[in-house]
Amino acid sequence: MSQIAVMKNPLSALGRRSISMIQEMGRIAIFFYRGFVHMFSLPLQISKIVQQIHFIGMKSVFVIVLTGASTGMVLGLQGYYTLVKFGSEGLLGAAVALTLIREMGPVMSAIMVTARAGSAIAAEIGIMRISEQIDALETMDINPMRFLVGPRLAASLISFPLLTAIFDMVGIFGGYLTGSVLLGINPGIYFNRIETSVEMVDITGGFVKSLLFAAIVAIICCFQGYYTHTRSQGFGARGVSLSTTSAVVISCVLILVTDYVITSFLL
Repeated sequence: MSQIAVMKNPLSALGRRSISMIQEMGRIAIFFYRGFVHMFSLPLQISKIVQQIHFIGMKSVFVIVLTGASTGMVLGLQGYYTLVKFGSEGLLGAAVALTLIREMGPVMSAIMVTARAGSAIAAEIGIMRISEQIDALETMDINPMRFLVGPRLAASLISFPLLTAIFDMVGIFGGYLTGSVLLGINPGIYFNRIETSVEMVDITGGFVKSLLFAAIVAIICCFQGYYTHTRSQGFGARGVSLSTTSAVVISCVLILVTDYVITSFLL
């Protein structure tokens, strides 16, 4: 009888874990719905949205520019030495631009903003939760979802596409520096290949991805911070640290998984 119980335990544990994951996904879906609805609730919180745009978007520009330039230069360098083997180094501009616009721009921008702003959002809301500031908002009849989640979600949906566009432009210029200035490819050929190869559907696909990544990062980071007090692994400062770590890790994983799924539909 004890052996049967031992054999059942792994399946029971797997079942409990699966049910817990499904419940968590349902809570996140409801959390997103509530945050999205309160994003449009009147009166609009314009000042708070602008404040979050400054925090999420403007303060991330330096990181985005630095990362975009580095990524574009590396793509130009690696792409050149790959294409030159086939005598196709003239296609470097198209290779760099399409790689950045379709994939690297949206993904790298989202990951960098998650690391810089997403972690701060999760930590800030988590501290508000453990210090009972969110309970105080409810006591004053202020909806925490409208006050905390709505402006951050709206700011993310506005900031992510703009940061992606900056990343793409800087990355293309970085590829030009490597390919044309350092390695000698004709600048006219470089930019002409970009003009003839990049289509509007490529740009639209990149912006669609950036909007999805914005929703993922904003909701996951806010959710982890908002429910810091429910974590069984730790309370107080430890709970905030675990929530921040989980927010960054889960957001990055979902960004990569979503990127593959969306790419499979767009191609």
